[in-house]
Formats: sequence, structure tokens, C-alpha cells
Amino acid sequence: MNNTILLVEDDHKLSALTAEFLRINDFDVTIIDNGNDAIEYARNNPPLAMILDIMLPGADGLMVCRQVRDFYQGPILMLTAMDNDIDEVVGLETGADDYLTKPTKPRVLLAHLRALLRRLESYENSPTASSIIQAGKVIIDPKSRSVRVDGTNVHLTTAEYNLLWLLAEQSGAVISREELHRKTFRLEYDGLDRSIDLRISRLRKKLGDDPKTPYIIKTIRGQGYLLAQ
Repeated sequence: MNNTILLVEDDHKLSALTAEFLRINDFDVTIIDNGNDAIEYARNNPPLAMILDIMLPGADGLMVCRQVRDFYQGPILMLTAMDNDIDEVVGLETGADDYLTKPTKPRVLLAHLRALLRRLESYENSPTASSIIQAGKVIIDPKSRSVRVDGTNVHLTTAEYNLLWLLAEQSGAVISREELHRKTFRLEYDGLDRSIDLRISRLRKKLGDDPKTPYIIKTIRGQGYLLAQ
């Protein structure tokens, strides 16, 4: 993985302004204006992070996100001109780590990007980041950021892995939705945001957990979530 931010945006004026602002703030930036080209670039030159517009020629942003998640685990920040909760849900379901609606102020975009990168760094440098954690059938190897269930490798996005790691560090204990939200987004939970619930649902699906009677990630009604030991 290199130190370049991949900016995938077909509005050339906007992408030029955004790239200039990011470069002023010490990031290297590569601009691509086509979804298919972005997939190939990410495959051959995995970037530090991706900023990905939804509306693109070639493959749209959702398709790009879905396809690159087969081989790319870095942070993906999605942008869209559509202010619609359904689009946000779909974006998170395809593997995005964060989501902003355009027009976005450059400083807001920069803050979200830096937060994603800090979050990734904090997990890599955590005190337990060199120790394998086993919780029931789930084995997490932080050195390779790999996850196995019953001996089978499970591919997780950065956001999914980080959420699972938060649960695994306190496996057998209940962690509140508020705490998970605060540690994930560095924001206080407003009581309405469904991002954690969506990621828990996606995690369960990938881990082979039964959504009706989950035995790996359990919901403790009125309290939060628990990763079974």
C-alpha cells in the first residue's frame, strides 16, 4: 500500500480543487474520473485511502466499492450528491467506511479523511495489536488483520474488522452501542444513527452467524452487543 489518496471523481473542476486542498495538507493525490479505471488502479496500486463519488462513468461508485473490497482493505470515504438515507445504507453495505453528502466543505472532507486514517493507525498500534484473539470459533490475527471462522478465512472491510476488534478486545462482555459508536466515529451517539447496527448485521452475515438467533455476536437487549467467548 502506498501513501497516495485515490480521488475518484468525474467533475474535473471539483476534483482539481479537492486534490489541491489535500496536497496543501501533505497528501499525495491521484485523480481518476472513471469507475472501471479506478478498480484497476486500486488493484495494481493500493492507495492509502479512497475518496469515491457515487455518480461515475463506467462502473458507478457503489459497484467500484463492492468490487475493490475483494482485494482492498484500506479506508473508503464515499461522496454523493443525493441526500438520501437509502443511499447511505447501500454505501455502507457495499463496504464504505464513511459517507459525506456533496457539496462538502474541504475542511470537513479533510477531517473525515484524517479521522479514518487515525482510526486505522490506532488499531494497528493498540497494545493488543500483536496478540491473536480467539473468541469461540472466531480467530483474529492482528498482524495480518485476518479473521478465520472454523478455520475458514473471512474477508472483512477495514470498518468491519475494526468493529469486530473492538468487540474482541472485550469478548464475553457487553459493549454498549454508545461506546461502539464513540470509538468508531469519535462522535457521541445521537440515539438515531444506525451505522453500528448495519455493520453488526453485515459482520454477522460474513461470520456465518444466524441473524435470528445469533451465537457469535449477541444482542443484549437494552445494553448493547457481546462477542461470545
